[in-house]
Amino acid sequence: MTATKHMELYVRCMYMSTKRVNFRLPEALVTQADIAAEVTHKNRTEVLIEALRQYLEELGSEDRFREAVVELYLDDQIEFEKLAEIIGRQDAEAVRSSKQVLDRSEGLADKLADT
Repeated sequence: MTATKHMELYVRCMYMSTKRVNFRLPEALVTQADIAAEVTHKNRTEVLIEALRQYLEELGSEDRFREAVVELYLDDQIEFEKLAEIIGRQDAEAVRSSKQVLDRSEGLADKLADT
């Protein structure tokens, strides 16, 4: 990721609403996060957010993951905006257009089958 893109993501995330979550972590992982927080002059939450964001960004660049997310959208399990957040707006627009064509084709096929 370029420095500019990283900064854009950071600024965008600064203005996102937050949600409190509760989960358990292995003690050794918490210790590592605390040391990283001390060294980088951040708090534990900031370190964990940054690590999770980086993991999800890497996951989002994997073809299998992106394909699975597209399948969720095509099966109407996630909304368009969520799709766009994960695969990018331009790719999401292409998927949405394809989905609209497929949906119209299915409707036409159903009508033809009924006649």
